Amino acid sequence: MNYKSLYIWFFCVLAFAKAYSQQTANQDSYSFTLEEAVNYGLENNYQAINAKRDIAKALKQKWETTATGLPQIDGSADYSYQIKQPITPLPAEIVGGTPGTFIPVTFSPKQSATLTATLRQLIFDGSYIVALEASKTFLDFSKNANNKTKLEVRKGIINAYGGVLLTQENISIIERNLETLTKNLNETTKIYENGLAEEEDVEQLKITKSQLENQLNSARRQEDIATDMLKLALGIDLQKSVSLEEDLASLALKNMDPSMTSTSLELEKNADYNIASNFTEQRRLEYKLERAKALPTLSGFLNYGVNSFNDDFTFFDSDNKWYGQSIAGVSLSVPIFSSLGRQARTDRAKIAWDQSITDLDRTKEEIRLNYQTSLNNYQIAIDNYSTSRENLRLAERIENKNQIKFREGLATSFDLRQAQTQLYSTQSTYLQSMYDVINEKANLETILNTPEFTTQK
Repeated sequence: MNYKSLYIWFFCVLAFAKAYSQQTANQDSYSFTLEEAVNYGLENNYQAINAKRDIAKALKQKWETTATGLPQIDGSADYSYQIKQPITPLPAEIVGGTPGTFIPVTFSPKQSATLTATLRQLIFDGSYIVALEASKTFLDFSKNANNKTKLEVRKGIINAYGGVLLTQENISIIERNLETLTKNLNETTKIYENGLAEEEDVEQLKITKSQLENQLNSARRQEDIATDMLKLALGIDLQKSVSLEEDLASLALKNMDPSMTSTSLELEKNADYNIASNFTEQRRLEYKLERAKALPTLSGFLNYGVNSFNDDFTFFDSDNKWYGQSIAGVSLSVPIFSSLGRQARTDRAKIAWDQSITDLDRTKEEIRLNYQTSLNNYQIAIDNYSTSRENLRLAERIENKNQIKFREGLATSFDLRQAQTQLYSTQSTYLQSMYDVINEKANLETILNTPEFTTQK
């Protein structure tokens, strides 16, 4: 490939990349499966983004703590100009003057400059050793908090995704019911006008139709709210358009996994347990830190500097003289007596550590309880789905029979309305049962920390 061809190829790649980035930035609509929505949300959700930043902050803080025990070099530059030089009186006899008299003498030059560099090194400090341990614990905490955030974001997206599907399916069912009911109303009205039906039959159907229209309007408003909630969970501008590629029924079937009810709980994988463990470790290190404060602190330093002075500003001249100086030493600090204040702080830290251990035990039991509750709710959701699906089949048959009886004059409008109301209620229960299967599985997966995330050690 010659240079001209290489240049053309490189230019084309840049142009394509720029066009693609502009297309992505200007994207006005999105379409997701549930898995795609989760993956997108984990990268773009506002909480997920900040959780990643927390890890970056923890890494910086860890190095900041480590750096305090490494060599530190400071430099300084000082310049002074004496507007009015100080005068020192000297006995006149030293220069042959009259005894008992003094002569004024100026000792210091009018201008001076000093350059100094100081190297400091911490040799021993018990608090520094504990701080290094604490920085690692804080980093682990940030990672576990990030995992917790991911799990909550994932669960929130699943709930929001299912919520949108629930409202959309609800709208679809109400529209079908309303279409069927409107047809019945028109037929009954014509029969009534021909004197073959009671006015009450028409009025009952009108009441039912009015209620369905209200439910439809409400469901459409709920769809807008549910969609905005999904956009917020995904980190998408509310002005953008989002469409879903899955339906509620198939998603519910996909989330029915009876084998999950036999999954055992591993506390070490639970995000809440790991965060509580981090908190307990933090309290232990705080206690250790207070104890370390009773130990001596030893540090060393090395100083080197140069200074120059003159009545004129000649410091940048090549023939200007600079005079060097250097000092080295160590500093030992030993805590001796604090009127028992240090002991009180140590005891307080020990009590806080004991409290955190008790909180950790409570967290373990709460996780076990939440696991059993979530497990039970998931099994109930699966059972309810099977029951409500069968009930829906029966309710449809009952409503259809009453439709036929009503047309043939064998059933009253009240009987038909009662069958329709029962059908509408059963439809709503069936939709809710599918939504519950999806949600309860997400709750159980959050407690088990599966399948997306594992604790980072």
